[in-house]
Amino acid sequence: MKTKIHNFIKSEKLFSKTKKILVAVSGGADSVVLLDLLVGSGYNCGIAHCNFQLRGDESEKDEELVKKLAQKYDLPFFVTRFETEKIAEKNGVSIEMAARDLRYNWFDEIRKKNSYNFIATAHHKNDSVETFLMNIARGTGIRGLTGIPLKNNYIVRPLMFANKNDILKYAENKNIEFRLDRTNLQSVYSRNKVRNRIIPIFEELNPAFQQNIYQNIDRFKEIQHIYDAEIYRKKVICVEETEHGAIIDLNNLKNISPIRTYLFEFLRPYNFSNQIIDDIILSINGISGKQFISSTHRLIKDRNKFIISKINNKLNNKEHKIENYKTNIFIEEGQTDELKLIIKKEIFSKNLKINRNKNYAYLDFDKIKFPLILRKWKNGDYFYPFGMKKKKKLSNFFIDQKLNLIEKENTWLLISDNQIIWVVEHRIDNCFCLTSETKNVLIIEAKNK
Repeated sequence: MKTKIHNFIKSEKLFSKTKKILVAVSGGADSVVLLDLLVGSGYNCGIAHCNFQLRGDESEKDEELVKKLAQKYDLPFFVTRFETEKIAEKNGVSIEMAARDLRYNWFDEIRKKNSYNFIATAHHKNDSVETFLMNIARGTGIRGLTGIPLKNNYIVRPLMFANKNDILKYAENKNIEFRLDRTNLQSVYSRNKVRNRIIPIFEELNPAFQQNIYQNIDRFKEIQHIYDAEIYRKKVICVEETEHGAIIDLNNLKNISPIRTYLFEFLRPYNFSNQIIDDIILSINGISGKQFISSTHRLIKDRNKFIISKINNKLNNKEHKIENYKTNIFIEEGQTDELKLIIKKEIFSKNLKINRNKNYAYLDFDKIKFPLILRKWKNGDYFYPFGMKKKKKLSNFFIDQKLNLIEKENTWLLISDNQIIWVVEHRIDNCFCLTSETKNVLIIEAKNK
């Protein structure tokens, strides 16, 4: 087994012996065997154990065993306890889901704080088969037919070459102590139902059922490579990725088929569910302004585009006051809305070097009244665009500038005495521009995230 795990880690390029590995150890046979194999093969390991406090005294004995293992191997030991049932009830999720999120979030905290390169979990072939069946039961695409990935960011699964019998045989031969979680024998949780009820029925039909499924999983992984390559080929044509999301060209999207599959894959990174895709497709030929929300992003239909942006849960449309020209201002409203204004005053002269970049404004200081107000634009706002003598509604100005809905929402205005002096990073007001009579200049630089 030691030779097999070493060769498997090397062939799959999971990690090298120069890396620090945080091993997730529950106390069960799988994780205890994984730890023994990694330590025995010379890998640099630490141990992380979660006590979910779901099995009373049994959970305490699990923790005691893992602590003993840490002492036996002389390894760093990290342990935490969760009130899993209370957290699951509070968040309205299953105990399985709560425990999963709790452990992976905590593992990652330990990894970062202690400079571990990877987190190793003890998933094996049987686990991948169970995941395959559970995904089919829930409904899935090609990705759900590939079982548990060997590597997912910092998560690695070095035991995926072995099945449960291999693991138990190794533990028996090496006389390795482990804990038996008796709840695994109870068909309470979804995975246990698949393991204890469904798989045995298939094995009655074909004793090699699990091995066949695992071979099919390997084939589906190969198919997924072809699938992903085709998705990428069409994505290049349809999707322009931006700093905070993406823009999808609907004219190009309409020309690909099957549109539903491609659109689902284009939107998958932004957490739009499979159930909402049909509604989004129906909006393609609809009016602008239709919005769809995922857990992290917002999609807006804007003319011949879908515009996807991060949801700014901290968005604050309050007004910000600038007391005088010596006051710089920094606004941070969530992940996508950040603005810094650097303000200074200079005497106007022919030698003044004017930066023509759109994030600079040069204004007649003596025409401006402090305090200035910085705020987002509102319907009904108007100003006199530089170079024009007639006023113009901002909504019409935005149309002329071909700003999309997201860009409009993120536009800031600088106000003096209830009059717009600068549509920030777009245009100053003509009433405040520099003239031959200007004596002092207010120079403002805008910096975005």
